[in-house]
Amino acid sequence: MRILLTGASGFIGQHLLQALLAEGHHVVCAVRSPRTSTDPRLSYVPADFAKDTDKSVWLARLSGIDAVVNLVGIFRESGSQTFERLHLETPRALFAACAESHEVQMVIQLSALGADREAETRYHLTKRAADDFLAALPLRAYIVQPSLVYGKEGASARVFKALASLPFAVRFGSAPQLVQPVHIDDVVGAIIGLLRHRLPPPPGVTAQRVPLVGPQALPFTDYLAALRTAMGMGRLRVLPLPGFLARGMVRLGRWLPGGILDEDALRMLDRGNTADPAITAHLLGRPPKPIAEFVTDPKAERTQAKLTWLLPILRWSIVAVWIITAIVSFGLYPVEASYDLLARTGVPPSLQPLMLYGAASFDLLLGLGIAFLPRRRWLWLAQLALISFYTVVIAWKLPEFLLHPYGPLTKNLPMLAAIWLLVELEEK
Repeated sequence: MRILLTGASGFIGQHLLQALLAEGHHVVCAVRSPRTSTDPRLSYVPADFAKDTDKSVWLARLSGIDAVVNLVGIFRESGSQTFERLHLETPRALFAACAESHEVQMVIQLSALGADREAETRYHLTKRAADDFLAALPLRAYIVQPSLVYGKEGASARVFKALASLPFAVRFGSAPQLVQPVHIDDVVGAIIGLLRHRLPPPPGVTAQRVPLVGPQALPFTDYLAALRTAMGMGRLRVLPLPGFLARGMVRLGRWLPGGILDEDALRMLDRGNTADPAITAHLLGRPPKPIAEFVTDPKAERTQAKLTWLLPILRWSIVAVWIITAIVSFGLYPVEASYDLLARTGVPPSLQPLMLYGAASFDLLLGLGIAFLPRRRWLWLAQLALISFYTVVIAWKLPEFLLHPYGPLTKNLPMLAAIWLLVELEEK
């Protein structure tokens, strides 16, 4: 088949793309930044779900296309990437074009469990509206509704494993919060099964909703405990929070960059996320993977899970060091005593104010830069050079700090080691 795949650069899209090529299909990826491909079965066309809301735009892309798989979706809005545009308006234009096309035989829409009549959040409501529009068209369609999707490199899986590796987990509220996690391999395998016509629609039905779930439904904190066990860690301690405290805490989640917990996420979690696994098993030709098989490299995944929350703690600790040092240098420590130390290192009186307040300002800028700049590698390198320089100067000019029983200077060694670690782990 010749398949138009949207969302090919996403987590599920990357996995499905490889599976489609392995099946021998020809795939046309609709992406914002097209590239060239050396594989004759793979091509790219420009498409932007934030802008392409006109049916005619999609009709032009459907020439020679047998099936369309739409995987585009977001969990949080950002700028022009809105739920209404990406989940509803553009998919509706795409589906209308598919219905008008004389070549498209099938549409597979990736939705979510919970996008139904009881939907409350804008994420679910916009998904449901697009699903309903597709279901009303005279077109063979499958509306795939997975539970939580686990994949080693998936963003949500990384967050959940990090939560599982914490000293304790927080249970937000008293609702059952049932989930039924499904492995990415099973999601991809089920979609391949749909393309192989393993789920023929009942007579008179053109669109089917297809829940994709793992074999076991369990409370969310039990899911974290299962991941913790799979990573080779001990029992998960759970701290229950009353509902009013839980709602107060998740309101802060919207301000955390990259976070997945906010008020809507809690509402969806409280509602539950489960279904009968029979359809998933039918499409796969086997039972879906249990959670115990999700983690394939316990040692490496345990280390990565811990680094996910330990590195931000380390980073913000260093932010605090620089900002507190700046505040102290600006006057909390006696200025005359600071001038005396500068004089002993050879700084003339005329330059002492400039050196003191200049260094304090630089410390402050370093702290703010580490806190807010997205690219920090050069900042870590600058700190290594700065700390190494003044450590050598102070050890030479003010040796009492080197031999001090509290070790104010020798404590720079673990500071340097920590910054070196951050240099090595910083994304280039």
